Amino acid sequence: MPLLYNELRGLAVRQLRGKRGDHTLRPTALVHEAFLRLVHQREGALRNRAQFFALAAQAMRRVLLDHARARRAGKRGGDLERVTLDEGAVVEEPCELDVVALNAALEELHALDAGKVRLVELRFFAGLSVEEAADVLGVSPSTLAREWRLVKAWLYRRLQES
Repeated sequence: MPLLYNELRGLAVRQLRGKRGDHTLRPTALVHEAFLRLVHQREGALRNRAQFFALAAQAMRRVLLDHARARRAGKRGGDLERVTLDEGAVVEEPCELDVVALNAALEELHALDAGKVRLVELRFFAGLSVEEAADVLGVSPSTLAREWRLVKAWLYRRLQES
């Protein structure tokens, strides 16, 4: 269990990378929330480690999405801009991934090709290698690499538009 927990925590750290410094969700909390969601799921037996981490990454994505939606809710300040007292000390804001916009793009992609969304979950959210993701999806690594390039370009264009 400690080895599994450490790997899940590493996955959570990767998912939170690029978030603002004032982000209230920490890796430990993300692991715990995702684990609670995984415990309540009743899917079939997992074939291997890669499938487990793909499922865990999917649960973490849902937790982050719920967190982003709650943050945008009107009763929590909505889209009000947070301003620090020392604006002169800030050189440049780090680029932050808009989880809600990403989810909207993934829903649009799901309508076109659900398999491509699964690919994004495995590569981007779970951090699986091309070989691991290809094994989970049952395709060759070269096919998966080609599809990954296509999906990244499509998502980049959609996120630039939003």
